[in-house]
Amino acid sequence: MADFWARTALMLYRGVGSILYPFSGPFLRARARKGKEDRSRRAERYGYASWKRPEGPLVWLHAASVGESLAIMPLIKRMESFGINLVFTTGTVTSASIAEDRLSERTIHQYVPMDVKRAVRRFLDHWQPDLVIFAESEIWPMTISELAKRNVPQILVNARMSDRSNRRWQKRPALAQAIFGQLSQVIAQSETDGERFRSLGAPWVSVAGNLKTDVGVPQVDERVLAKIKSQIQDRPTWVSVSTHRGEEAIMGRVHRMVASHAPGLLTIIVPRHPDRSREVEEELQAQGLNVVTRSSGKSIGSHTDVFLGDTIGEMGLYLRLSEIAFMGKSLAAEGGQNPIEPAMTGAAILSGRYVQNFRETYQKLLDAGGARLVSDENMLASHVLHLLRKRSDLEMMRDAARETVDGMTGALERTTLSLDAYIMPLRVQVGLQQHKNRAASASNASGAAK
Repeated sequence: MADFWARTALMLYRGVGSILYPFSGPFLRARARKGKEDRSRRAERYGYASWKRPEGPLVWLHAASVGESLAIMPLIKRMESFGINLVFTTGTVTSASIAEDRLSERTIHQYVPMDVKRAVRRFLDHWQPDLVIFAESEIWPMTISELAKRNVPQILVNARMSDRSNRRWQKRPALAQAIFGQLSQVIAQSETDGERFRSLGAPWVSVAGNLKTDVGVPQVDERVLAKIKSQIQDRPTWVSVSTHRGEEAIMGRVHRMVASHAPGLLTIIVPRHPDRSREVEEELQAQGLNVVTRSSGKSIGSHTDVFLGDTIGEMGLYLRLSEIAFMGKSLAAEGGQNPIEPAMTGAAILSGRYVQNFRETYQKLLDAGGARLVSDENMLASHVLHLLRKRSDLEMMRDAARETVDGMTGALERTTLSLDAYIMPLRVQVGLQQHKNRAASASNASGAAK
């Protein structure tokens, strides 16, 4: 009976997608007006390709947004070095922009097709991938089903399963088995993630760690960094990154509490979604705070209370403006944000208690003394002030955070090793094709000489 309901649910999903498909145009146009879709490339969302498929083996890799794209970039670079053709899809305009800046000519970027039968089939008919690699938590039932019908191996790398998602899937075990059971392999970030995927029916699960640990320190434009540091001068600073709705107001109140004891304090706030910039600015101004947004291009003055980081791709800049970093989605929202990047830059990590999505990473940082959890805004203000005042404690936390993350590297090598059984046959095909091409070139050259 459970299998029957699972099949019924998937049939309904397929049917609803087919019904809504003809009406997706207005939806995509509305998203384009908001800057969430590339107007000139909307056809890619219907599965129409913008490039010709290259000859030889091809791997399709997919990452939903900026964070996933950056995490999977080292794996893409590694596969490019094997000479394998790649098509890399993303789901957002911002991730597409970052991807295109960092990809070589061997990798073609496309927007991921809608998870609707007609769009997915059109995409697969054109690209005919030999292997598909999804990043982190991208589960699309129709895409997975269509790939399984074509016997294309599909692997989930850097895989994670949040508490909320796990609870939802556990309530639907037959449906989970019907979907996760079609994955050839899951390469999880942690033992907890791995066990969750196993319990949901994934047939082969291994644990490799978080690929973000092998991305390296976030990049920064040194000229921009020097310019903004000259504006800040020697003011005490702290940064709050990846904040969610409700947390920016908390950060504003924390600023006022700390500033009463640390004159000249500058608080840097980087919302998780920069398109909320105007909303956040108005919220902070309502508290009587002087706000300068990064996107405005205005300088940070002596009376500036908050520097609002509302740009994409500049996390490396914001993290280098302070040695104290609070991680959002942990006070007013739940789940937490990944602390690996700030730890890499040498920041002391502060966070709310709700960090279940990155539980094992935070536990390692807490055990080493590189992170501290706070229960409310008063406790956060107390910790910020303490670290601003006591340099020795700040340095201890910074060193511990950096050393902890350094000890977590190696995920790229472990992931590549796990993928070897799928990648090696493609590398052999590439080698044979290259040998054939060289032989043909030599034969042509010899004929021309005669």
